[in-house]
Amino acid sequence: MAKAIHSMIRVLDEARSVAFYEKAFGLRVADRLDFPEFTLVYMSNPESEFEVELTVNKGRTEPYDLGNGYGHLAVSVDDLDAEHARFEAVGLNPRKLVAFAPAGEVIARFFFVADPDGYQIEVLERGGRFK
Repeated sequence: MAKAIHSMIRVLDEARSVAFYEKAFGLRVADRLDFPEFTLVYMSNPESEFEVELTVNKGRTEPYDLGNGYGHLAVSVDDLDAEHARFEAVGLNPRKLVAFAPAGEVIARFFFVADPDGYQIEVLERGGRFK
């Protein structure tokens, strides 16, 4: 059986991205592999074995084109309102809180935040299928 272990995103500025993921989600650098043309930075926290892999291509100066396909990372938190307030307080510019209720019953509460490279991250309140 397959086990999800990481998701890779390409970032322009290693220090800026590491600082964002530390501040936003409490992720810490678990490993850093430096190669002549690129660096891989693996970030995680004790909540999960899943890692975010930041790929830094050396010499790149232009932001990445994220395309027009919709995609995002997602994390879950115990207290969505407190996290939203914390994100606002530390200047991470979270989008509005959403209660997703397509048939009248709330099935998820969440907000989105963009990382320094424009990747969207969904922050979901734990409950139901979102553990």
